[in-house]
Amino acid sequence: MTEQKGKVFIITGGASGIGKETALKLAVQGATLVIADYNDTAAEQLVSELEASNVTAGAYKVDVSKGDEVKALIDWTVQKYGTLSGIFNNAGIGLVKPFLEMDPASYHRVIDVDQHSVYYGMYYAAKKMVELGVAGTIVNTASIYGTMAAVGSFNYNAAKAAVVMMTKSGALELAEHNIRVVAVAPGFINTPILGNDDSIKNHLGSLHMRGRIIQPEQVASVVAFLFSDAASAINGQTIPVDDGYLSFKTKQG
Repeated sequence: MTEQKGKVFIITGGASGIGKETALKLAVQGATLVIADYNDTAAEQLVSELEASNVTAGAYKVDVSKGDEVKALIDWTVQKYGTLSGIFNNAGIGLVKPFLEMDPASYHRVIDVDQHSVYYGMYYAAKKMVELGVAGTIVNTASIYGTMAAVGSFNYNAAKAAVVMMTKSGALELAEHNIRVVAVAPGFINTPILGNDDSIKNHLGSLHMRGRIIQPEQVASVVAFLFSDAASAINGQTIPVDDGYLSFKTKQG
């Protein structure tokens, strides 16, 4: 497959989980990839794997909570590869605490990584796409918790709800530049953010309509589709990848 040949994509949080699986799917389609992650060792390892399969890829260490670092990432990408076709604003963290124990530092840490980083990625990528005259695509990672509450996730809920609205607002304002902005809202995904406790993963998976955990490659397939020309009429939307969770769940089990 060569659908994405000649296109250059940045994936934040690209060294593991959904980001890594998205990189693998876009690689098969011929894309050039920038694996942006705070874990530079894991990013370099993935790049080595991709290059062994004749994929053009580069690793870049970034703290997405810092706007100047995100801008530098985008500038570096264009300097190295000549263009920017899309960015997947995927990096994120979780920090579960009851609301009355959620001190300002805990609140701001998640907001900075899960919300502000998406703004930085959208803003600096869009500015560069407009400068280059590229009809690009921006994909953001929201969450089922962007539209419903969960105990212990006040900061995460707030951040992901903001991502949903930033996706809508960004799509509206960037449409005149032929830049699409879309998002995915994953359910409970088998990624490092859930930890290594299988009993917890099994419980969370049981909350889905078909009672099983979702694998990161299932979300990556949707992200890769959203970057494709086949999704060219999808804009401003947040696509649930939740095995029906939002369709029937009235409270967290």
